[in-house]
Amino acid sequence: MNQQDVRLLQQITGYPCVTITLSTHRTVPENRQDPVRLKNLVNEATGRLLKEFNKRDIEALLKRLENLASAVDLRNTLDGLALFVNQDFGRAFRLPFSLKERTVIGETFFTRDLVHALNHSTRYWVLVLSEKPTRLYEGIDHNLIEIEQGGFPMIHEGPGGEAPLPGGFGIKKSAYRDEKHLQFFRKVDEALKPFLANDPLPLIVVGVDRFLAFFNEVSAHTQAIAGTVTGSHDKTSPHELSELVQPLVDQHRDEKRQEALEQLERAVSERKFVSTAGEVWRISHEGRGDLLLVEEDFHFPARLVENGVLVPADDPSAPDVMEDAVDEIIETVLDKQGRVVFVENGKLEEHRRIAMV
Repeated sequence: MNQQDVRLLQQITGYPCVTITLSTHRTVPENRQDPVRLKNLVNEATGRLLKEFNKRDIEALLKRLENLASAVDLRNTLDGLALFVNQDFGRAFRLPFSLKERTVIGETFFTRDLVHALNHSTRYWVLVLSEKPTRLYEGIDHNLIEIEQGGFPMIHEGPGGEAPLPGGFGIKKSAYRDEKHLQFFRKVDEALKPFLANDPLPLIVVGVDRFLAFFNEVSAHTQAIAGTVTGSHDKTSPHELSELVQPLVDQHRDEKRQEALEQLERAVSERKFVSTAGEVWRISHEGRGDLLLVEEDFHFPARLVENGVLVPADDPSAPDVMEDAVDEIIETVLDKQGRVVFVENGKLEEHRRIAMV
């Protein structure tokens, strides 16, 4: 799941929208109870809907929910599962992070837990260059999930790839092959474009020297590349690939953190910053936030009082309390084209754990 998926879910409205989330398990014997837990949540949603609606009126929704749940392969899952269903839409996501067990029925899909997990994860793209095939992965912390849409995985079907090179007098096969590889990697770069546009994350590119050189020559996205891994990894598993790229991902994250802290230091000297959750809330909603810095484990249950002032709350479960105002601030900053950087705990102590340039 990426930010584009979240935006799509958030745009869908109309009662009833059914959201089911639960944690799942990757191995036996823990995963043996996952099918029972999912079935119980589906039954709970069905029972609640039938108390409100005539069965005939929501028959299509109930059937879609049942089919979607049945199609989930719970023998091959990650740490979390989310199902989203209404009268016209149904989609399931396997997720590399745990989720609270919930059944939510509302005017919109319940995405808060997903947004929190995605925003607090280290996210990146991994592009593995190859003739058969080039693959794109979405990285979330130490997990890689292969993208199987938008043209990926992509096979080089032309001469020099699946098709043979032409023969005959005067034909330089190596030059002909190289030109066809350049054309192929132009197509790869074009297919990559919407993913980087909708979710501009750092990109790690993997491949043999020749393919890396070809891609670098034709790509319009070289500025997004945070690192490269050299070698043939056509058959490398996602887990092994994750281990290979992780040092580059960690290095890039640490560099961005240091750059953000240095930018904050300059902003402090120029008096172009605010600190504390309340002040950051105000400035972010005014659309004036360029860069938000947040300590990794900072949470701030809060409520809004007169004139939209944010104040801390003692009981996160109270009806008028935001469970974590930090999540709301992050979403506001991102929606207004600002940037968000998480830093290590203790780095923003003098700013009460949150600051904004």
